Amino acid sequence: MSPPRDNGLAPAAPRPGQTILVAGGAGYIGCVLVPRLLERGYHVRLLDRLYFGEDALAGFRDRVEVVRADVRDVPADALDGVDGVINLSGLSNDPTAEFNPEANWQMNAVATETLGRMCVDRGIERYVFASSCSLYDGLPPGMHDERAPLEPRAAYATSKRYAEEKLLELAGEGLVPVLLRNGTVYGYSPRMRFDLVVNTFVKDALLNGKLLLHGGGWMWRPLVDVRDVSDAMIAAFEAPAEKVRGEIFNVVHSNYQIRELALIVAGSVQLAGHQVTLEEVPAPKLTRDYECSNVKLASTLGFVPRRSVLEAVTDLLERIDGWDRAKLTDPRHYNIRWLELLEELKPSLSEFESVL
Repeated sequence: MSPPRDNGLAPAAPRPGQTILVAGGAGYIGCVLVPRLLERGYHVRLLDRLYFGEDALAGFRDRVEVVRADVRDVPADALDGVDGVINLSGLSNDPTAEFNPEANWQMNAVATETLGRMCVDRGIERYVFASSCSLYDGLPPGMHDERAPLEPRAAYATSKRYAEEKLLELAGEGLVPVLLRNGTVYGYSPRMRFDLVVNTFVKDALLNGKLLLHGGGWMWRPLVDVRDVSDAMIAAFEAPAEKVRGEIFNVVHSNYQIRELALIVAGSVQLAGHQVTLEEVPAPKLTRDYECSNVKLASTLGFVPRRSVLEAVTDLLERIDGWDRAKLTDPRHYNIRWLELLEELKPSLSEFESVL
């Protein structure tokens, strides 16, 4: 038997052969998670509207069942034969939530609750939900754990908190919800994003040779690698129900100041042969500044995210150094830009049956 991964994930699934519905499975995290589920012997049914196309699914498309649907209108038969759900769906950050607050509420809040209710009605117990450490934004300075009193302000955080509360209520009706508050995610994914701070810094360093430090970059942020997030999802899915029913876990590798991240990225990019400078610019009106503890994740699940920012940056550089400007600036790598583009094109495209 192979040893456990160094983050604590068991070497093999306890119940291989189960079918998992991964909602939002074609996204940044999903395109890393789904292959890992397949490696462990699970059958995967991927539900996604496929806003960003199917190119990122190329490595596993023929090994999964794809249900092209909106999470706000999940087909009833999408849950046929399903043993559990991992929900990554919805809008994924503040800019996209503010772009369309009503859609954000319907996807992140209402649809999450509705899918939970569908699971209860079907007798499907395990429901792993991707929440966010953004819920801690606005709290007093210091290290925050899962017991911290929350006062979400932004549309994104408010929708995530509502979803958490509704899933916890369903725990009394047979559901086993496990809520993972992910830190800001970094690292390579086949459905790459360059609108996340570490990934953005790597892209900016390669593209512009300059990293901007807003307000000096003294703000704190909890961070975690996309591979560790995926493994944490699996650990939460596989854990005994009595350990995780109705539990919330922060999924964080470490807390970093933005300035520290810039220095790590700049050093790595310079070692790769590129010149990089740091420039301080005024802070925006609204800044995010918070730290989170991962002690509960380690003590309860025995899971400790291991992949550091430096390791992820080194890997990312090996993969994308050499990409041309067009590829680095492709709007599909930036969630808000892509949604704005789709919205702009929609009136024109709707007049015709196809693009060409």
